[in-house]
Amino acid sequence: MEHKRLIPPYSGPPEAFPDSRELPDGVRSVRLTDDMGCRVRFLPDIPYARRSGETQLLHLLLPWDPHHPENTFPLVVYIQGSAWHRQEIFEHLPHMIRVCEEGFAVAMVEYRPSDIAPFPAQIQDAKAAIRFLRIHAEEYSVDGDRIAVWGDSSGGHTALMTGITGDREIDPELYGEVSCDVRCVVDWYGPTDIASMNEYPSAMDHIQPDSPEGYLIGRKNVLENRELAARTVPMHYLRRDIPTPPILILHGSRDPLVCFHQSCMLYEKLRALDKPVEMYKLEGAFHGAGGFNSHQALKICVEFLSRYLKEDSKI
Repeated sequence: MEHKRLIPPYSGPPEAFPDSRELPDGVRSVRLTDDMGCRVRFLPDIPYARRSGETQLLHLLLPWDPHHPENTFPLVVYIQGSAWHRQEIFEHLPHMIRVCEEGFAVAMVEYRPSDIAPFPAQIQDAKAAIRFLRIHAEEYSVDGDRIAVWGDSSGGHTALMTGITGDREIDPELYGEVSCDVRCVVDWYGPTDIASMNEYPSAMDHIQPDSPEGYLIGRKNVLENRELAARTVPMHYLRRDIPTPPILILHGSRDPLVCFHQSCMLYEKLRALDKPVEMYKLEGAFHGAGGFNSHQALKICVEFLSRYLKEDSKI
């Protein structure tokens, strides 16, 4: 019986692999170009800390190139909004997959909810996650020198507090041998001054002990506990003589939960201190809708992240 000649395994570069010339009758031959970004790996349920009787987890999205598995990627730490309660951690998974397809690793970080641990537990957890990822950067193929933090709503507040205070204040008490400083911050409609939120139109109360803001400071009335509330204000941690990572703010003009003025206060304070900041008012947009679920919004954010994580720039 005649055997066909066996061909040894190909060992050259993928782009030089030989084209098949076969074309059976009826087969349509087309040439397409990949335009959907890279493939994505998902590494869920990575424990990074244990506090308040719970294990805190993060979930990692990694760009994946099977031909170059040794690549490392700049990292975006994403903090999901939840009114500081327990998070629906995958609510923005479609957004983050698209960010990952642009060449960024994305870590979606869970924090302790405010009914278990009030402020500043959320900021401490975000910082602990950043430090954990720096320690394990090689294991997870991330670049520990190129990290950004991004959040929406209460997650935007946590991202701002994390980025602005860095290693200076609100210590996470874990992994103290490494830094939790970040290159830049993306804030989507985050609250910035909880004591002033009821001074503007809103679809909810922000003062009473059972409000999200009341829970944040230990289930207390916000206006009766202004000193506690003041600790949560990111503007109070800004200093002219201390560097602040560049901040990008997106906020809808018709946000019924976190009024647009909350971002204006932060933006104006950053401008007054000559801090690097960009802000977009999304006309007619609501709280996370009416423009945030768009390629244009993601493009603004990806271009900002690329400027500070992919170019050779420093804070």
